[in-house]
Amino acid sequence: MASIPQIKTYHFLPFKYGSELLLDLGRIETLKNYVLDSTLHQLSFYEIIFIREGSGTLALDENKVPIHPRTIIFTSPGQVRRWEIEEEVKGYTLFFEKDFLHLFFSDEFFLYRFQYFHQYSHPAEMQIDETSFGKCLQLLQEIEQEFGQIQNDSNHMIRSLLYQLLIILNRYYAGVYHVPGDTYIHADFYRFRSLLEKRFLQDQTVEAYTRMLNISPGFLNKICRQFSGLSAQQMIHHKLVSEIKKQLHQNKSAKEICYELGFSDPSNFNRFFKKFANVTPQQYRKSIK
Repeated sequence: MASIPQIKTYHFLPFKYGSELLLDLGRIETLKNYVLDSTLHQLSFYEIIFIREGSGTLALDENKVPIHPRTIIFTSPGQVRRWEIEEEVKGYTLFFEKDFLHLFFSDEFFLYRFQYFHQYSHPAEMQIDETSFGKCLQLLQEIEQEFGQIQNDSNHMIRSLLYQLLIILNRYYAGVYHVPGDTYIHADFYRFRSLLEKRFLQDQTVEAYTRMLNISPGFLNKICRQFSGLSAQQMIHHKLVSEIKKQLHQNKSAKEICYELGFSDPSNFNRFFKKFANVTPQQYRKSIK
C-alpha cells in the first residue's frame, strides 16, 4: 500500500521580535515557504488570511476554499491544509496564539465568541466588498507599522488593533451568512464550544457536556440550534468526523483510530464514519492519496 505523507506542523515563534509576542503579521508573497506550502500541513495557532490578488484553492480539512481577491480565510489550530496555487497570491496573513488575547482580555471564551473560528455549519471563508476589505487592510497596515518599530508598549497597541479587526470581521461574517453577530449571545454556548474543542476525544455524548455545564440536554440543544444551526450531538459528531479524517491523513489504520476514539469495534466505527462522510474510512483514505 502506498504510504500517505505525514503532516508537517508549523509552530508559533514567540520570540521573533526579542521579547515574547504571541502575534505576527506577514505579507503572503514574502512567506511562500510557510504560507503557500503545497504539501499537507497544519498550524498550532490561529490564522486569518487576507487575499488581495491571486487564484487557486486552499484545501482546509475536507473543504476546498476558492481563492479570489477580497477573500478572507479563517483557520483554527490543527486543521489539515494544502495550497493549490494557480496565479500568484498576494495579501496579508495574521497569526496568533490564543493566549495573546486571553492575557489581555481575561476571557477564556474570547475566541469562541466569533462566528468564523471553530465553525460547524458555515464556511471558513468569506468574500467582501472593496470598501470593507479596504477597512481591514487599513488596520493590518497599522499593525504592520507597529511591528516595524517595536516599542515597550507595542503589544498593547497591537492588541487594540487586533481587537478592532476581529470585531469588524465578525460583523462582516454575520452579514454575509445571516448569523447572529452579537459576541455576547449566551455564555453556556461558548462554554460548550470551548469544552468540545478540549474534550471531544474523551466525551462524545450530550449528557457528558450537560453534566459539566450543569444545564439540561433540552436547553443545550436549544442554544446550539439557535446559534449554530446544529444540535449539540450534531456538533459533537462534526468534530469527531473531522478528527477521524485528520488521523486518516496521518496514515493511521482504521482499527487504530477506532479504539483511540472509544468505538466499541471496527464495524461500529465504519458505520459511524460512512453515515456522516458518505464513504468508508478505507474509501476516504484512497481519495487522499
